[in-house]
Amino acid sequence: MSERRPLALAAHDAQRDPAAPRRLWGVVIAAIVLWPLLQGAGVQPGALFDAQNVQVIGGFLLGFLPPETSADFAGYLWQATLETLAIATVGMLLAFILAVPLSYWATSAVREKATQNPVARLVLTILRGIPELVWALVFVRVFGLGPAAGVLALGLTYGAMLGKVYAEILESEDAAPARALLRTGSPRAVALLYGLLPLASKELVSYTVYRWECAIRASVVMGFVGAGGLGQLMDQAMKMLNGGEACSILLVFMALVLLADALSNGLRRALEAQPAPQPSAWGWRSVLVCLALAAGLVASWQLLDMDLLALFTGSAASAMGDFVTGFFPPDTSSAWLWAVLVGVWETLAISVVGTLLAAGAGMVLALPRFRAPWNVVLNVLRSVPELVWATITALAVGLGPFAGALALALHTTGVLGRLYAEALENAPKAPAQALRRAGSNRAMAFLYGTLPGAAPQLLAYTLYRWEMNIRMAAILGFVGAGGLGQLLYVKLSLFHYAQASTVIMAMLLLSIAVDQASAWLRRAMR
Repeated sequence: MSERRPLALAAHDAQRDPAAPRRLWGVVIAAIVLWPLLQGAGVQPGALFDAQNVQVIGGFLLGFLPPETSADFAGYLWQATLETLAIATVGMLLAFILAVPLSYWATSAVREKATQNPVARLVLTILRGIPELVWALVFVRVFGLGPAAGVLALGLTYGAMLGKVYAEILESEDAAPARALLRTGSPRAVALLYGLLPLASKELVSYTVYRWECAIRASVVMGFVGAGGLGQLMDQAMKMLNGGEACSILLVFMALVLLADALSNGLRRALEAQPAPQPSAWGWRSVLVCLALAAGLVASWQLLDMDLLALFTGSAASAMGDFVTGFFPPDTSSAWLWAVLVGVWETLAISVVGTLLAAGAGMVLALPRFRAPWNVVLNVLRSVPELVWATITALAVGLGPFAGALALALHTTGVLGRLYAEALENAPKAPAQALRRAGSNRAMAFLYGTLPGAAPQLLAYTLYRWEMNIRMAAILGFVGAGGLGQLLYVKLSLFHYAQASTVIMAMLLLSIAVDQASAWLRRAMR
């Protein structure tokens, strides 16, 4: 009897939440902080149930079935798919060519003083801080519709991303072999090539393959501003409310993303695996991979039929010069600065609300007991680009920032749900098992046993996605979802370049500010 009573008391205590008052105050403070953000994002749940909106979105979604399968459309779809792959591949080639010198310029590895080059870091920050869709929209205005704008946009943004990460990877490796080469009189470039590159090669190639996978998604999104590929075909179908064609394009795009994921994961696993002993460093597999890569690049270049040199010479160079000079000086009138400030607030609100909605939904779908049946849902949610979701949500709730927040939430739920599930699976099992043995129910064991162990990784994933979402929130306005993107799209369409320049600068500053805030929050939570 005496043994049962302590056990009963322990079980009773385990059912209580000792941190309930503190959590309640946390909820109250969060509500106070989030309320103006909810207002800024134009959150109106009632719009989802408005009879007119339900009728419009219902009719549009019903129009998705059956998918369009005519021979003529299949031909267009096949051509657009090949063009999307070609844009991603040639864009990555251009990004790699740009990233190599930028990373060499920026990295502090193998310097006499281990300091980073501030000018190089600033260039990288500016190039990657402006979303690729903005670059694509600008290049479309200069060079006209077509894949050239998408290739150049990917080259600039992804070149800066690759350059930054390449520099960080080189800095994370052991510099002793490279410094030994320096002491023997080798130039810095030779020391990097023979001292650091062999150590970092697998990680560099792995990240490059991952970026190519991302470039395929980005090339689809850029088609919405006329940069060719599946995105341009999708934009036409959505504007004409042709659900059957849109459904076929979405199915092809999701299949393309899944194939790219599988290929990317397979290549990364092959890089991580220990190779079998070979008499030569160049085995037959390496030769085949290089030949396949070269063939893909040549085929992509021929398919796009572009002359990049001609874009920057002659009349094209003169037109680009006139276009660029139109952006300076930026419009700094008080009325326009206020309009841009409102756009910044809307963009920030869209990103925060969309990320928080996705975090809640992603956590529910990631729970071990409910996750398995919803894996397909998560894959579909993350495979559909945010701009496509924004087009659909705009029909459901009307134009404005609420449509953008819902679009971000839908896509990000698919991303975070998958990441959260992995973090929860990798969390230590012992604390939750101990609480269960003490009499706690499943919910309390999860809250106090599993969740604390996974919390740092969950928060890191959420903050990382917030950094990504602030860039996407800045361009969702291209399809009427509010924020800075809507201001930029309107001003570029009206050829008001000085005002567009102010908006682009605001996008860049907002992106840098969110990056810094996210990094500070991650450091504070360690």
